[in-house]
Amino acid sequence: MLNLLSGFGLITGATYPLRAIALLLKKPGLWRYLIIPILINLVLGGILYGSSLYWGLQGVESLTGQLSQSLDQLIADLPNWLSFLKYIILFLGWLLRVLLTIALLVIIGFFLLQFGSVIGSPWYGQLSEQVEKLRLGDVTVIEVGILKDIGRALLFELKKILLALAVGTLLFLIGFIPGVGSVITTIGSIALTATLVCLDCFDSTLERRRLSFREKLQTIYRNLPASGTFSLLCLVLISVPLLNLLTIPLCIMAGTLFLCDRVFSSD
Repeated sequence: MLNLLSGFGLITGATYPLRAIALLLKKPGLWRYLIIPILINLVLGGILYGSSLYWGLQGVESLTGQLSQSLDQLIADLPNWLSFLKYIILFLGWLLRVLLTIALLVIIGFFLLQFGSVIGSPWYGQLSEQVEKLRLGDVTVIEVGILKDIGRALLFELKKILLALAVGTLLFLIGFIPGVGSVITTIGSIALTATLVCLDCFDSTLERRRLSFREKLQTIYRNLPASGTFSLLCLVLISVPLLNLLTIPLCIMAGTLFLCDRVFSSD
């Protein structure tokens, strides 16, 4: 009955960032594991937003400016009886600018998550361990040695890049299909980005159990739709400038809660 009311996890998955906040309020001692990651995000965020956002917005303005000139010419050439179309054309031009700006913020937030999670991984690992101990009463760690640990971390990042390139290339080609191609590409791109975000949020907990990259992906897909709504909400949270300096560690903490509750609670 609970599964039915929550859409078989559709709603529940999106609640985990809120559950992470509730746990922080209940256990304020966890904040000491968040301070350094937040400071790291402040530095990285300053670098990324200070450089990428400026040049990115310049690019958006340049592209939409060129498009605006073309639209002005198109509107001028419209016959009088089609003059009402100019409002639709102007709206589409405005909508494109908004969508490009949102896409830029998503990309910057995604890279902030990637770099921040790599640099801050020791502290995120400690945070995840503390959350797992509170939730399950114990922490599962399979020791492999520091060299192998570093190798696995590098291989994980490489496989994420290969996954993004392989699926991204396929989606790019699908985009050329008339009619439905752009829709499929847009939805697929959001799903791909959300999957990569979910991998980062889950990795601290899954990596302690030394799961393979394929097993980590299977963990995400076996827990759909809950993992889908969780990852989509995390994607939104990491895309909001300044707020994402706090929400990135929060999402990683929420990922541990998700796995403890839905995957490892019966182990």
